[in-house]
Amino acid sequence: MASDDDEECGYFYDDDDAEEDAAAGLGEDPAPPPPRPADCWAITQESLPTAQKQDLTTVMNLLNIKQHQARALLIHHRWRMDSIYDCLGKGQERMLRDAGIVLQDNNVMAAAGSTTPWRTMTCNVCFEDFSMGVFSTMDCGHCFCNDCWTGHFCAAVESGKKQIRCMEVKCSAFCDEDLVRRLLSQKYPDMAKKFNRFVLESYLEDNDSVKWCPSTPNCGHAIRVGTGERYCEVECPCGLSFCFNCMAKAHSPCPCIVWEKWNSKRVDGENIKWILANTKSCPKCFKAIEKNGGCNLVRCTCGQCLCWLCGGATGGDHTWTSIAGHSCNRYKEETRGKSLDTSREQMLRYKHYYDRFKIHGDSYNVEKQKLGVTLKEQVMKLELDLKRPLAIRDGDWLTRAHRRLLLARQVLSHSYVFAYFMFGGELRTRPQEQASLAVARNLFEDHQEQLEQHVEHLSKVLAAADLSAAAELEIVRQKQNAVTISNTVARLCEDIYKCIQEELLTLLVEHMSIAPYRPDGPDKAKGLAA
Repeated sequence: MASDDDEECGYFYDDDDAEEDAAAGLGEDPAPPPPRPADCWAITQESLPTAQKQDLTTVMNLLNIKQHQARALLIHHRWRMDSIYDCLGKGQERMLRDAGIVLQDNNVMAAAGSTTPWRTMTCNVCFEDFSMGVFSTMDCGHCFCNDCWTGHFCAAVESGKKQIRCMEVKCSAFCDEDLVRRLLSQKYPDMAKKFNRFVLESYLEDNDSVKWCPSTPNCGHAIRVGTGERYCEVECPCGLSFCFNCMAKAHSPCPCIVWEKWNSKRVDGENIKWILANTKSCPKCFKAIEKNGGCNLVRCTCGQCLCWLCGGATGGDHTWTSIAGHSCNRYKEETRGKSLDTSREQMLRYKHYYDRFKIHGDSYNVEKQKLGVTLKEQVMKLELDLKRPLAIRDGDWLTRAHRRLLLARQVLSHSYVFAYFMFGGELRTRPQEQASLAVARNLFEDHQEQLEQHVEHLSKVLAAADLSAAAELEIVRQKQNAVTISNTVARLCEDIYKCIQEELLTLLVEHMSIAPYRPDGPDKAKGLAA
């Protein structure tokens, strides 16, 4: 039979039902299909050439151009293949010209190649005569001696350039990077290595789809996401989850701009809490007053006297036993009305949202550390108990339920940040949308309240889970309960995301967006093989 706790929460499981569920595959509720995960890869220094080669090969095959030309085109478009495809529709020649790419003139190159190697020629940079064998010609057809090219390459690399242009005046053609490497390595091998490093790092520095993991100290991973995945949250192999758009810690369903405002606001959070705890508002001018003496009759700088015990206005005189015109020993229902100053009301409002933000954040830390360790031990013991059937030994459902609990805690915590700014006039909404805002707010707060209730229920269920010595049917019952509630929690989280993205953010003057909801947390970056 079900426990009293289950009956109180509206969940009842009968032994006969459990037997039927066990025969039918442990009776799991079907969870909603998860959204498509982002194309997310973790790149190391070793796998960087492989990652770069993938995009280079795609462009080289698509346009039939050389590697250095493909690199120049990709850098021009911030390594965004969608941008290249869009521009390709306007014509390949125009696209290459806009990127500063000059295609090789086959007639010029053929003429240069047919010249006798021992024939002498004057370099137009140093004005020395050399045999044709020590001259090199770029795609644009400009030809100079190798010593002058090498000096030009050295100067460019020293200045930090990863794309080197022809040294002919007013020529914008990019030099062949293979030729740059070959000439530099002959005289300046260290400079050639530096150039190679610049070329590789351009994939990270000039790429909108690749960013370094913001871990401290740096873990050495760069994360690459698919084109169009700007608003997403990813988990680096080092374990850090972060927003790919703003590089802050994962903060959905709160938009990046709002999260930045909140972090700035939190700097003053301790001051606000101190003011609320240690000051009273003058009932006349509404300024904050700090008491620095023992007497509870306080006089404001505006001349108004007030009782420090209740904050009410009083007369200016008092005897050993009473304050003139005032008595507050009897409890009365507080009626703030217009007597509370606006600034103090704003501080109380901030404290309301901050407290809930922090409480759910603290619960997340406890449930991740203490509860997480306990559940992990139970799952390990269950999986190692070879006396039980294989289906019973599978404890993945408990791990998944715990993961969804942690995610829901973060969603709740961050939802209060969003609510503080959305419903306090901090974000500009279109004037004609005030009625829609009121309706959307009720919907949001209803989703938030339901999620809060089910998260507390799930936390209670997982904290009470005991699988080590439980009978098989009891494990089935606990699994059904945890799976059902965790699926409900996931659905409610998704409802909050949809409400914010589709009902609330659409009312704002400034465009904002949030990362899509993932029921099992941020997308995990897969390691890219070297």
